[in-house]
Amino acid sequence: MRRYYSGPDYRRAQSIAELAVMARRRLPHFAWEYLEGGAEEELTLRRNRQGFAEIALLPQTLVPCSVTQPQRSLFGRALPLPIAIGPTGYNAMLYRDADIHLARAATERGLPFTLSTVSTSSLEQVVAAVPEVNLWFQLYCLRDPKVQEDLLLRASAVGCTTLLLTSDAVLLGNREWDKRNFVRPRQLSLRNKLDVLCHPRWIAQAMWPHGLPNLGNIERYLPPEQRNIEGAAHFIGSQMDTGLDWDALARLRDRWPQTLLLKGVLHPGDAEKAVALGLDGLVVSNHGGRQLDGVPASIDCLPAIAAVTKGKLTLLLDSGVRRGTDILKACALGADAILLGRATLYGVAVGGQAGARHALDLLAQELRLALSLLGTPDLNQLDRRQLCATSSTSFTVS
Repeated sequence: MRRYYSGPDYRRAQSIAELAVMARRRLPHFAWEYLEGGAEEELTLRRNRQGFAEIALLPQTLVPCSVTQPQRSLFGRALPLPIAIGPTGYNAMLYRDADIHLARAATERGLPFTLSTVSTSSLEQVVAAVPEVNLWFQLYCLRDPKVQEDLLLRASAVGCTTLLLTSDAVLLGNREWDKRNFVRPRQLSLRNKLDVLCHPRWIAQAMWPHGLPNLGNIERYLPPEQRNIEGAAHFIGSQMDTGLDWDALARLRDRWPQTLLLKGVLHPGDAEKAVALGLDGLVVSNHGGRQLDGVPASIDCLPAIAAVTKGKLTLLLDSGVRRGTDILKACALGADAILLGRATLYGVAVGGQAGARHALDLLAQELRLALSLLGTPDLNQLDRRQLCATSSTSFTVS
């Protein structure tokens, strides 16, 4: 059995998996399950990693590889890596001002950072703290058109040019760990309260002295007496538009003239509809295994979607990325870039900005080494010929 170093110093982590072990030790149980948990039996959560593991690499030898080129151009901007930090909610439960730390880490490495609608830092706070950030904004479609319009105006006002509409979370998946940990919304069970007391460093860093943080983007829309996490959670639950459909997306396309992506696509038929609507990109995603349990891994859905969108829009992928070789495999199967979720959250949970930066650096080092060892030092030359189909993979090598 592989042993992972689990001390407190993030700089000694040699992989994302070691950062995860450190995060698990630092966080109280309920916060760790919030970060790591999936829906129901967590079949999809496991498939996301298994899907990458079952894709084999087919290296070529005697190829000069003293210089690697992992760069990509995304929406007119050159990036040093095919990576953006994806949207994740309520990050300050892991580390105070985690959204700002993530934005700083991404900006230091020349990468985009995506802020969630349900972030703990607001759009304005992130841009004030990191003025040079390449900021993307993830939007949940809300019932109140005035609130949604104001979010779009705020995103535009702070210089956000890329919008991601998340379509697969209008209802929350059946996350049983959440029901176990809380006796009612935001009220921890006695067992979890006792466990929190066993994590004084986390209390001092993340919670002291104001307790659980609020949702920064949502707070202004709440009545004064409900401007707390309970009020924000109730507001979001009541505002999610369960009637979201393709017509609503078409209206958003008309409303948002800049870069627009649809996040949460697994079916190639949906990808074809997105092309017809004139979207700029898609995110192939199963929400990290946190929504409908039993769906395929994102990486398993990528080849069919790439086949119908090639050259028509930009294709990103999230869910399950933990290694540089995962990024390489996704790009070989047609992704232009990947969105990171848990990988950088492990880093920020143990080391804030520096921890998130370390996670990015680990993946960058692994990707560069993998390109060299594969005998394809230029990322843009990757395709299925560098992959070897196994008995369990769903693609064919041509």
